[in-house]
Amino acid sequence: MITGKLNWDVLKKLLARNQGAIRSEVEKGGAVGEDCAVVNLGEEKLILSTDPVTAAAEDAGHIAFHININDIATTGARPLGIMVTILAPKEASLVDIEKVMRDISKEAKENDVMILGGHTEVTDAVNRMIVSVTALGTMDHGEDVVWTGGARAGDKIIVTKALGLEGTSILVSDFWEKSREVLSEEEMNAARAFSQELSVLKEGRLMRNMASSMHDITEGGVLGALWEVKEASGKGFRVEHEKLPVRDVTKKLCDAFSLDPLKLISSGSMLLTVEREEEALAILAKHGIEAHVIGEVLEEGSVLVKKGEEFHVDAPRRDEIYKLYD
Repeated sequence: MITGKLNWDVLKKLLARNQGAIRSEVEKGGAVGEDCAVVNLGEEKLILSTDPVTAAAEDAGHIAFHININDIATTGARPLGIMVTILAPKEASLVDIEKVMRDISKEAKENDVMILGGHTEVTDAVNRMIVSVTALGTMDHGEDVVWTGGARAGDKIIVTKALGLEGTSILVSDFWEKSREVLSEEEMNAARAFSQELSVLKEGRLMRNMASSMHDITEGGVLGALWEVKEASGKGFRVEHEKLPVRDVTKKLCDAFSLDPLKLISSGSMLLTVEREEEALAILAKHGIEAHVIGEVLEEGSVLVKKGEEFHVDAPRRDEIYKLYD
């Protein structure tokens, strides 16, 4: 099997056959395109999500925290706590493990999130550090959860910040020498700083009462995220290549590593579908969040327009970053 997420069709079949028991307290469980589950606790709702970091050797703790809290943010919920599992290879040192813990703790403190527990071990089952986080958030009973599947035909599609932020930071951290061949020192520093932009918690809180759907752009990049919204909502999309925000540093690195930035892991960028795009852009701009309208939701289809020509978009098979770890 190839590395990366399982194929969408395969995953749907596996999930359909392996759901466990059905509980009445669960409003909705996770599914393809829906990264969170919602449990009704009476006066409050508990929101849960989980994800590992497998494609980054550096900053794994920092990345693991944000990709999971980002999932909570896409529902409009308030983050509460996390559970952390660290699997370290035998070659790792105590210093390496402590760095992961310290990075997670730092981000948790800054975002008022408690580390509730977890598990840490050294094992020969892995050849690099694996960090897996389960995140929990809460909502009042009367609040509406924002689902990925809420996208409606006619909505405009917005992405925040720029695409490929996480992928770019991984490239300059894990493939330092080759990155230096194509980037200046100033560009290297700028690319490394992208790791400080991985949170979408702010835009999630701002847009929770306006967006019909919210989805953080992770593995598979923006095309993968668009496909997941399509699968969850049963709708389609049409986006314009020239409107997709990719920074020059990311373009240079993707050219050097022969990667497609539109299929590159992009934590730090939120995909939103909204009816009133001008109002949404104004709110985001007021709070210092860069945002771009890239297209619209259709009744069906998956279209990328490039230089006036329309191309059909298939589901990305895996994230581009994994090409470098094969």
